[in-house]
Amino acid sequence: MVRLEYSKKVLEHFKNPRNVGEIEDADAVGTVGNPVCGDMMELSLKIKDDMIEDIKFRTFGCASAIATTSMLTEIVKGKTLKEAEDLTWDDVVEGLEGLPPIKVHCSLLAVDGLKKALYEYYRSKGIDRQDLKPNEEDDHDQGEEEKEVGPIV
Repeated sequence: MVRLEYSKKVLEHFKNPRNVGEIEDADAVGTVGNPVCGDMMELSLKIKDDMIEDIKFRTFGCASAIATTSMLTEIVKGKTLKEAEDLTWDDVVEGLEGLPPIKVHCSLLAVDGLKKALYEYYRSKGIDRQDLKPNEEDDHDQGEEEKEVGPIV
């Protein structure tokens, strides 16, 4: 088992996640999961005038999964759709002041959830955005030997 050390920012977002919940009348919802590590994320977006007016998330997963989804919501809330589309996992990791290397897949999954929600939003408007279409075969694999024991607080 590997013990992981997290930045203060990761622990802050894990212990006090922002924008938790779901938007009842969401304009878009993106749900993604990783069958290897068991993380599941759902992002719901309220979009007005091509801006993300509100974003909420529900995540079942480790500290990194919760923290990355929380950070992602803070980054994109109030941004234009184009700005949200351009978000990368590096942006999320940087916002968290780093992640243990074996936990970077969590930031990939969070960004995939956002891209899936944006894909579904455009699809509902009759716009084909193949560049945002989720890659269903990409499970952001994490080796068995890299399982987390828990955060060191």
